[in-house]
Amino acid sequence: MKNFIYMKHLIAILAILTSFVVSAQSFSPVNPNASPEARSVLTYLYSVNGKYILSGQHNYNHEMNRYSDSAKVITGKYPAVWGTDFGWNGRQDPGQSVVNEAIKKWKEGYLITLMWHAGRPTDDPPYGWKESVQAKLTDAQWQELTTPGTALYNRWLEQIDKVAGYLVQLRDAHVPVLWRPYHEMNGVWFWWGDKKGEQGLAKLWKNMYDRYVNHFKLNNLLWVWGANGLRDLPEDEAFDYKYYYPGADYVDILGADVYRFDYEQSDYNALLDVANGKLIALTEIGEVPSETVLKNQPKWSWFLVWSNFLWTGNTQKQIKDIYGRQGTLSHEDVKLP
Repeated sequence: MKNFIYMKHLIAILAILTSFVVSAQSFSPVNPNASPEARSVLTYLYSVNGKYILSGQHNYNHEMNRYSDSAKVITGKYPAVWGTDFGWNGRQDPGQSVVNEAIKKWKEGYLITLMWHAGRPTDDPPYGWKESVQAKLTDAQWQELTTPGTALYNRWLEQIDKVAGYLVQLRDAHVPVLWRPYHEMNGVWFWWGDKKGEQGLAKLWKNMYDRYVNHFKLNNLLWVWGANGLRDLPEDEAFDYKYYYPGADYVDILGADVYRFDYEQSDYNALLDVANGKLIALTEIGEVPSETVLKNQPKWSWFLVWSNFLWTGNTQKQIKDIYGRQGTLSHEDVKLP
């Protein structure tokens, strides 16, 4: 009996220790040469994971403080994460303005996330929204695009190298970036969308990773793979995450973009399964999650409200509630190691 009781205690202790190890698990950046600043951001996000969620706000690149400032007016607090886009406004190149503001925001203590609504590499700028960003590529064009040495691959290089030039400026200014290219890739509405398997989005992602990490030495980037929340709306589907994931060697943080308050528990669990211990985030949202959602989905690292949805998708009470809850960190709360 004494041996039985001893074994029960031993099993209980091992279970507690195992739980601690799993909860304390963290990953190094996928880029082995990641900058000290990038490592610091990732370390910090792991240190608060499961205990806190960081507030975040996207801003259109022609008004890069409007919505973050509005969050401050509503709540008395600035969001911890500031974000904008290299490509939303196709009528002009916002790149240098994005760089200047990102440097300023980092110096002020904000975490920086940048994305890119890229035009089709088959097109010339300025890129139209429906005509290019939301247009399609044929299977033959996709194969050419992802095959080094082809004419379309070289056009793509010119396109991504231009953005790399801006990211190089941020690297040289020691600004780490939560880099989220080719977002919502499991949806059907962008030219890079719904390209399944190893020859699909995963290959394009790996090609960009190789170019940015090994050629441009963009060691300031943390690679954020931001899919769309799963849905089966006809002609507006977003399919299972696993079909588009390039793998743990190429992704630091996995994300989901959630609109229509579509915080399905099964979708959250599916993303956790693919992440396999890596961080997950609400990389783009319309309506903010409720306290009940966050209680049942505690592993989200941050949320990023899409610009005008701060007003059009939420009441002021909803914004005040999520900023005011004990488990939400605002700009003033973030202290990087």
